[in-house]
Amino acid sequence: MDGLSLISAGYVAYYLTYSNANDILTMSTNIFSGSVLLVLFINNYVMGKAGLYSDRRSKSLLNLYWSITKCISIDFTILMAGRFVLNLSEQYRIFFIYFYLLSLLILLLERSIIYFYASSMALNSFNLRKILVVGNMERGRLVTSMLEKQLSWGHEVIGRLAVNNQDMENGNTLGTIDQLPEILRKFTIDEVLFTLDGDRSVNLHPCLDICKKMGITARILPALWQPGQHIFSVEICQEVPFFIMQTVNFNATGLLYKRMLDLIGSTVGMIILVLIYPFVALSIKFNSSGTVFFKQKRIGKNGRLFNLYKFRTIYMDAEQQKHKLMEKNEMNGAMFKLQKDPRITKTGRWLRNLSIDEIPQFFNVLKGEMSLVGTRPPTVDEVAHYQPEHLKRICAKPGITGLWQVSGRNKIKDFEKIVELDCQYLDHWRFFDDIKLLFKTLWVVMQRKGAF
Repeated sequence: MDGLSLISAGYVAYYLTYSNANDILTMSTNIFSGSVLLVLFINNYVMGKAGLYSDRRSKSLLNLYWSITKCISIDFTILMAGRFVLNLSEQYRIFFIYFYLLSLLILLLERSIIYFYASSMALNSFNLRKILVVGNMERGRLVTSMLEKQLSWGHEVIGRLAVNNQDMENGNTLGTIDQLPEILRKFTIDEVLFTLDGDRSVNLHPCLDICKKMGITARILPALWQPGQHIFSVEICQEVPFFIMQTVNFNATGLLYKRMLDLIGSTVGMIILVLIYPFVALSIKFNSSGTVFFKQKRIGKNGRLFNLYKFRTIYMDAEQQKHKLMEKNEMNGAMFKLQKDPRITKTGRWLRNLSIDEIPQFFNVLKGEMSLVGTRPPTVDEVAHYQPEHLKRICAKPGITGLWQVSGRNKIKDFEKIVELDCQYLDHWRFFDDIKLLFKTLWVVMQRKGAF
């Protein structure tokens, strides 16, 4: 409906602007179509971000009007910016003004009709969907409150059935779960919503069976769910339903975008690696004997073992010397860091200072072992000392950069704080967060902050 409203506004604006104009002042078809489509797609995104496609009812009509006005204003600010970039003639300005005002007017009218229908007419409809809630007082009230805010074509909670006699309350409690067959006969009910809390004394199968026999829809709130949790979902695999508990905020679409970004970034990184390799290799060889690349076993996603590549910044026997330096470890927890590490070569110091030593890791990203953005890949020794809650940081691909790296990694000495930052990244991940972190990383590298 929003899309049709904007298209209608575009055509009416075109008619009002050019109905009395001569052929010289008519608008290019490409510019007209491009303008309408641009507003159409931008508006869909902006209104989605503003919560105007949410499944909740608007708090008030005034709040709805204000949100729509902001969204339309953003749409046309971008459209006008495009006009200046393309250096379009002044004659189009009148069309854009008409288009803006009509879009705002028609959208406000359309959304007002829907608002009044959902808030009044739908609640008095003959086909109003009648819902019965079955469960204890706490979860029953929670679900009832949620349904009161739910946007729909019309529904009503007719009451609640308690789990037992002790859970009975005054008000809209119609009985207990044992009386379900009688309640379904007595009242008009379209759907039963079970909100049980995992009480094993309650056998749900007979209740579901009676709903099935009577042709009444049954909906179940999982007993595992607790208020405030957003990690559960249901998936169908070959017609078999599975209850999924997600531990991070990644989804299939997000992972696809993330992998595409990794492929583009790692390709650019490999080109840079080829260009700088001769100069870095000569510098490393001139300063110390040994290989140009440093290869080390690291732990990847969910315990996968892979070889991480860097330009060598330490002496060849550095790994054998590590145990002698453990008492000087500056980190608190299962991680080793030493700012003035005697194992680092002179060349290695400026390679680390400029973060050039990390560039070979683009090969790991290209192979799919790492990502551009993620958590720091731990060593095998570090993971051996992890507590169960620490293992969450390796439930996704490790990254060349991440939230810890741009937060001043040489200032954070507590491993628990690093785990907290990693979990924050995993729990609240968005694709655009990776873009932001990549730009922040470039800024940090240019300022030479946080490098060892």
